[in-house]
Amino acid sequence: MATVMLDAGHGGYDNGASFEGRKEKDDNLNLVLAIGNILENNGVDVLYTRTTDIYQSPNEKANIANRSDTSYFVSIHRNSSPQPNTYSGVQTLVYADAGIPALFAQNINRELEKVGYANLGTSVRPNLAVLRGTNMPAALVEVGFINTEQDNRLLDLKFPETAQAIADGILQTVQGANIESSEVETYSLELGVFMHEKNAQNLAKTLQEEGYESYIEVVNNCYRVGHGRFTNRMEAKKKRDELFARDYEVRIIVKNAMPS
Repeated sequence: MATVMLDAGHGGYDNGASFEGRKEKDDNLNLVLAIGNILENNGVDVLYTRTTDIYQSPNEKANIANRSDTSYFVSIHRNSSPQPNTYSGVQTLVYADAGIPALFAQNINRELEKVGYANLGTSVRPNLAVLRGTNMPAALVEVGFINTEQDNRLLDLKFPETAQAIADGILQTVQGANIESSEVETYSLELGVFMHEKNAQNLAKTLQEEGYESYIEVVNNCYRVGHGRFTNRMEAKKKRDELFARDYEVRIIVKNAMPS
């Protein structure tokens, strides 16, 4: 089975959100270690960005994942609101609500809903470094609001069930992807996602003027500018590095195509 990297958000001097002495970084790490244990007991190879209370920037976390060539990346966080006890529930953040990340969000949110959390659904957050910078399918899970007593009480009373629910959502997604392992993976490069088509057209035109073939795809009512279709991941990485050196924001997109 493929390798999953688990990320405990924040750490070290970065406490994340806090409420009445409770620190997000601690809840995140406790959950990640419990989730990882469950996944390992189910035959999944698990890697961690951290297993102790150390600081890593979001970009560093993404780079750790990229250097490991892990297949999937799941980051665990707690949510927070400006005023305590205002909001309640779980939400999963993704770079784009499509493909495997969308399945992660649906499966994890559904399993946490069974535990008793309100399901706040999926949120598209392309500007988050751990979602934008990772080369593999990635999701960030907000496990309730740390400044909502109801969510904290549920997490404390049902901590094993919460960890199990997240692990089950990950397992369902990974096992579903493995069922389709007869498909051939292909890779493309994403250079930008825009709400307005004109902005996407401008970037595509700039790429073409610099000698790079480009195209525009519509994804969840947004316009994605892409380049290339590769059957070899190393070729995709080489081209990504070339474009990055030319000051483009680039990420690798994994696609599946049935063999002919």
